[in-house]
Amino acid sequence: MQKTNAMRILETVKVPFKAYEYDPKEGVDAIKVADYLHKPVEQVFKTLVTESPTQQHGFNHYVFVIPANCELDVKKAALTAHVKSLEMVPLKKLTPLTGYIHGGCSPVGMKKNFPTFIDKTAILFETICVSGGKVGLTLELNAEQLAGAISAGFADLTK
Repeated sequence: MQKTNAMRILETVKVPFKAYEYDPKEGVDAIKVADYLHKPVEQVFKTLVTESPTQQHGFNHYVFVIPANCELDVKKAALTAHVKSLEMVPLKKLTPLTGYIHGGCSPVGMKKNFPTFIDKTAILFETICVSGGKVGLTLELNAEQLAGAISAGFADLTK
């Protein structure tokens, strides 16, 4: 298995993880990944990148990590980020902004350290799964250790 930037960063900060490869032809959405890994969908998280028309502390992009079967509540997310409003980053801007492609966007190792928030349900599990930084790779790790590695906070983010 070829290491990704996300894996190298986690190793550097000594956060243990398990890596799982899957055939991306099976689908790249987090619900299909959960099925493939035989994990509850609530334990597999997707990474969403948003933008705000206004800057807060020099940022106008925010990352939210939420369970596969949930929808981001943009009002709760905006309150959490202390901005007036948020919308999803258009797909054409995702790779230049983060270095990742749709379906392979990891909360670890983006081009910049954007303010990141993980849904509070993550702490209900011993481990959660997130993208490993490329399509076909998922990492399983402790949510609190993930948060420490990327300076993320926990919040109520879903509808």
